Amino acid sequence: MHTADFDTAEFDTIVATADGARGELRLNRPEKLNPLSSHTLHEIELAARWFDEHHDLKVVMVSGAGRSFSAGADLSAFSTAAPMEDRQVGWRMGRALDEMRAVTVARLHGWCVGGGLIVAAGCDLRVAADTARFSIPEVDLGIPLAWGGIPRLVREIGPALTKELVMTCRPFDAHEAKAAGFLNRVVPEAELDAEVEALVAQLIAKPKLALLETKAHVNAVTESMVGTGRSWADADGLYAGLRDEEGRASAQAYVDRLRRKP
Repeated sequence: MHTADFDTAEFDTIVATADGARGELRLNRPEKLNPLSSHTLHEIELAARWFDEHHDLKVVMVSGAGRSFSAGADLSAFSTAAPMEDRQVGWRMGRALDEMRAVTVARLHGWCVGGGLIVAAGCDLRVAADTARFSIPEVDLGIPLAWGGIPRLVREIGPALTKELVMTCRPFDAHEAKAAGFLNRVVPEAELDAEVEALVAQLIAKPKLALLETKAHVNAVTESMVGTGRSWADADGLYAGLRDEEGRASAQAYVDRLRRKP
């Protein structure tokens, strides 16, 4: 039974609910492993602002429906002819997550790829199943990592490992992600829901002012160290990559490799 404070927003590709001190943002295209089109990115941005209208909220759990958190950017939904405001939507999405008042807890399972990893990086805390897998394939797709992904990864795991993972595109598992500092906790897949719920409950039990001011204070410190706002023009690199002949050939080779896998 929901309380009188329960509220839900109307979106096409995500689910956003608020119930007193707790909220949930769920990527909701499970049949496609929750790809991130420009429309979905805009909906995440709108949802983040919508959560800020609920002043009792302390924690928002961010998850993906189905078998994976997110397969990353839906490149078929992007075009070099897109208007400039659409080209910045990924950057705006990341900023909106950063700027949410409530504490965000990412629940990660299955694949967390490219743009999906940037969504996770925009959350305050991250808990993953031990079977979760991570990948940043953008360079293999002939495009630089955009949407503010570089400064967020530098903020979480440092510059050297950011360069390695983004340049090599090699997949990595949850245990490496935790050792790098990207994840707070790794648990057996069967225990993921219980672990996330326990963490959310622990946070909700804290005084709201002190909890949210701590988030704001840490964010202010990291923003002065690694300013995510300085990545506002990375969409230019993304769309240049989409037009690059060598990059397009690399992207086709990447797709062909995926198709050959059993």
